[in-house]
Amino acid sequence: MPLNIPTFDDVLTAAARLAGLAHRTPVLTSRTFNELTGAEVFFKCENFQRGGAFKFRGAMNALLALDISARARGVVAYSSGNHAQALAYAAALKGVKAVIIMPRDAPELKVRATRGYGAEVIFYDRYSENREEIGGRIAAERGAALIPPYDHPDVIAGQGTATLELIPEAGSLDALYVCLGGGGLLAGAALAAAECAPACRVVGVEPEAGNDGQQSLARGEVVTIEVPKSIADGAVVTHLGAHNFPVIRDKVAAITTVSDDALIEMMHFFAERMKIVVEPTGCLAAAAVRRESQSLRGQRIGVIVSGGNVDLTRFASLIMAAANAARAGHGAPRAGDLSLRHARHCWYAATPCWSPAHGNALHWL
Repeated sequence: MPLNIPTFDDVLTAAARLAGLAHRTPVLTSRTFNELTGAEVFFKCENFQRGGAFKFRGAMNALLALDISARARGVVAYSSGNHAQALAYAAALKGVKAVIIMPRDAPELKVRATRGYGAEVIFYDRYSENREEIGGRIAAERGAALIPPYDHPDVIAGQGTATLELIPEAGSLDALYVCLGGGGLLAGAALAAAECAPACRVVGVEPEAGNDGQQSLARGEVVTIEVPKSIADGAVVTHLGAHNFPVIRDKVAAITTVSDDALIEMMHFFAERMKIVVEPTGCLAAAAVRRESQSLRGQRIGVIVSGGNVDLTRFASLIMAAANAARAGHGAPRAGDLSLRHARHCWYAATPCWSPAHGNALHWL
């Protein structure tokens, strides 16, 4: 059976479905960041989305795309964090039963948040079991709809609505930087940018430890890697999705990577200069812009800040370490020195309802 590859029309349909449900998140700018990079940068802040991340857009769109009888049978998803919470939240809002398959080592607070929305949580071992197989089996046994975190046309279309909002508000863009894990957000962004800003280069950014997307774009086929280790837990995946890779292959100009150290520095910048909490994965795109600033001088750049779901105790320790290192003149602390692989991330509900800015971004020093 041929794949149902999403199109820009699907993004428009998603925007209509999500009207009044998903927040229209703010677009922020920073004079200091512009001075550091020599570019004019517009941050689309999905850390202010319902559930604290962009994932709510795709989860709710996929849920609403189901007919009434399918919703009555419930939904199944697999996720270690943001998609789990997003689908559980969306299902709770619409009175739909949700089953979420999570790894046994998932952050405890993310598990509690998912259960708090009323979802049933089933655990698996991420290193010895296949979550896709488990999800498919449970969905078949229960007659429920399977809504994966990124490899689904309605999920991809929903994620594209963030860029659909950004471009008219920010104006003409030379490039758009988007964090990359499984590829749902990047594919959705590419669909919207190709139609709304055809001259805009779309760049995906993933952690150095897990550059399967970069390899896949270079080879022209999906490359699978071992489970990577990175503090960017939202981008810790082994391969791109079958539904989003064709879009990424055809519409994404480049995929680059950044280190965990660069993510820590960016978390510190966001907190100190822009007064916002951003999780490590949400810092991927901005960290890449900061690193590539020499080639971006004089350009107008869009950045998708994907989310802010991070344990605040761990967050505080990371940005304090970054601040101390900066004061000592040694740069960012090394990830290994901080035992970042053991960091516990949790749901941070940044969900105020922002009004559309009517073309005016919010500006920070």
